[in-house]
Amino acid sequence: MKALTLKLLGALLFMTAIAMWLSRAPDWPVQALVARWAPPPSDFIDVKGQLVHLRDVGLRDDPQPLVLIHGTSASLHTWEGWAKALSARHRVISFDLPGFGLTGPNAQGDYRGDTYARFVLELMDQLQVQRFAIAGNSLGGEVAWRTALLAPQRVTKLILVDAAGPDFSSDSMPIGFLVARVPVLNRIFDWVLPRPLVVASVRNVYGDPSRVNEALVDRYYELALREGNRRALVQRLQQNRRGEDAERIRELKLPTLILWGGRDRLVPPSVGRQFQQDIAGSELVVFDDLGHVPHEEDPAHTLPPVQAFLDRR
Repeated sequence: MKALTLKLLGALLFMTAIAMWLSRAPDWPVQALVARWAPPPSDFIDVKGQLVHLRDVGLRDDPQPLVLIHGTSASLHTWEGWAKALSARHRVISFDLPGFGLTGPNAQGDYRGDTYARFVLELMDQLQVQRFAIAGNSLGGEVAWRTALLAPQRVTKLILVDAAGPDFSSDSMPIGFLVARVPVLNRIFDWVLPRPLVVASVRNVYGDPSRVNEALVDRYYELALREGNRRALVQRLQQNRRGEDAERIRELKLPTLILWGGRDRLVPPSVGRQFQQDIAGSELVVFDDLGHVPHEEDPAHTLPPVQAFLDRR
């Protein structure tokens, strides 16, 4: 019996080693990704030594551009549907946060919320944008409201899309995030990234997983392989403190639109209701059939309240 158990264990270890070998995925240099993921109108700009991937489209004379900030493990591509539609009437600026997309990790390995907010202000300084509206999803939503708190004289309107902020408990979490949180195991991320793990993680944040296609998975998978991004994800999750500074949200005194996916299992709709309660005069719109990234999952359906909000004086 003992010999049989050892054989089974040996076979399991051998199969695991083969699976890991087949899933090996070394880092890709950013140059190998630019041609596919940074065609025009993409550009790169140096912000205090950080080379930032961004897109700046639409009306050049817009006095108050709209700044779009993506969430954890995403990129500026998540906003393509919104940016294309809104650029007809607005200047729209989107970019990859440090640690994600083609921007890649920062030298200090600091991915805290206020650090990101200061980065946004430095980027706007570099672009010579003084006043702007700001929208963010998930982590990007947290960065957006922190930016509004750091520079209330510069941020004119706030759009929160399934944003982080108040404390909460997830009903479900992408498996990639779970693995990245486990010490020792997360070191495997440096050289292994099974594509099925990415598929499962992206499907987890969609209200309708059937919308997740191969092209979408390609984007998340390949940008995760950008040199340094997997280690940055681990660091970001280690530094994250749910509910940190949530009491500051009540200090926000600007027009605010809150959008939420009714099927969001990562940051549940109750968090959206908490934002509405904390931000005086804010408006909450819930899309019953969408998940954690409603702007990406169905741009056309989520755009009308955004357009109306931006046009409102």
